Amino acid sequence: MAFPSFLFLLILLPLFFSNIPFSLSESQLSPDYYRQSCPNLDNIIRDVVTTKQISNPTTAAGTLRLFFHDCMIGGCDASVLISSNSFNKAERDADINLSLPGDAFDVIVRAKTAVELSCPGIVSCSDILALATRNAITMVGGPFYTVNLGRKDSLVSTQSSVEGHMPLANMTMDEIIKKFESKNFTVQDLVALTGAHTLGFTHCKEFAYRLFRYSKTVPTDPAYNPNYAEALKKLCHNYEKDPAMSAFNDVMTPSKFDNLYYQNLEKGMGLLESDNALFQNPKTRPFVQLYAKNQTAFFNDFARAIEKLSLNGVKTGNQGEVRRKCDAFNSIHI
Repeated sequence: MAFPSFLFLLILLPLFFSNIPFSLSESQLSPDYYRQSCPNLDNIIRDVVTTKQISNPTTAAGTLRLFFHDCMIGGCDASVLISSNSFNKAERDADINLSLPGDAFDVIVRAKTAVELSCPGIVSCSDILALATRNAITMVGGPFYTVNLGRKDSLVSTQSSVEGHMPLANMTMDEIIKKFESKNFTVQDLVALTGAHTLGFTHCKEFAYRLFRYSKTVPTDPAYNPNYAEALKKLCHNYEKDPAMSAFNDVMTPSKFDNLYYQNLEKGMGLLESDNALFQNPKTRPFVQLYAKNQTAFFNDFARAIEKLSLNGVKTGNQGEVRRKCDAFNSIHI
């Protein structure tokens, strides 16, 4: 009995597509997605980001952090931008997202407003966030990388969905590695992406235990460079009364995207315990040492890793929408 050719094809198709390393959603993205519908998109967003960064120099760090939090929780779909309402507690109200900087949210609102004036109803907030992040990084000296476009904005954003998705500063490095591996990132991706700590600052309350109450017998984490620790103690001495007190992640060049963050780790100047663990853990140390010596290698690997991050969990077609306002769904979800 002859085997029908169409049945044979149906059997082979799943085997074929199972070997494709990207999802159908990812394959629908393109750098030229808005070439016809919004040809000046990149210039519009670059102008907004430039103006904001000049007036608020922490914007680049904040936008990069906002993008990372968005992509790690449910994918790069602008779900972190949604504000809570009477019917729904959104992602941005989860504890780990409460410290996301206002300047980052503001630059996306400004960019969306400028884009809507030129191309109303065309460009998603998730694409705007992805482009704004790339442009902010390059503006402060970081690498240029391709941003594939065509994402739709999420239809869901819940506070309860955040738990367990983000790496935490007090996790062991092995725990952090597992967290990244669960989202298909390698150890090398992890170390390269953590290089984002070359920018921005962290509130003292996040690392004060390393300075004042590390253990019953040793109040200060011995992994800290002693001089660095003393400077941090002076800076953060009043952190309990002033929760806004903070320190730069990279004390040497906090506003420049470079490889000094990794050089600092080798000197015991990693602000967070997870920073220090990057150098201490045998799985991650070789990449720290490589990037400390070779900024080009860091830039190349960071660009590759953040491109990979930007494709995480994207929504296309009827999986999402193009929001009119980035902080609200187009219709109320009850």
